[in-house]
Amino acid sequence: MSEALLTPSVCNYAALRRATRGIGQLYDQALAPCGLNAAQYSLLNAIARLKSASQSQLAADLVMDLSALGHTLKPLIRDGFVATLPDETDPRKRRIALTPVGTAKLKEAAKLQSPVQGRFETVLGREKAGALRLLLDHLASGSFSEKFAK
Repeated sequence: MSEALLTPSVCNYAALRRATRGIGQLYDQALAPCGLNAAQYSLLNAIARLKSASQSQLAADLVMDLSALGHTLKPLIRDGFVATLPDETDPRKRRIALTPVGTAKLKEAAKLQSPVQGRFETVLGREKAGALRLLLDHLASGSFSEKFAK
């Protein structure tokens, strides 16, 4: 992508989406050898971090709606990386957990993701990358959404 073709965005949403798509392509390319894309890697990471979360908890953590989560989960379940388990206290609810195959796939993917993460921080700068993550986490937070809605 040539910088000469980019014009400054006047819309915050458009700028965020454009940046997300561009960075997503870089991470997708890096993860391609293991058969995952960046969204799947992020989802596996969240499942590992949250342990055995409900679909609602997982969707809230990732700021996704349940249908989008279900769409992203399907190939991971099909490929045996993720399992849906009955909730111990409410059998109507399902919990999402990594399988041993999913844990191995996450480790494989992390080896591909780590260098791209390092390159991102090198190019942007470690302090700017950290500040960017903090800002993006704030924008994804419930407190920002609440203030925005007022």
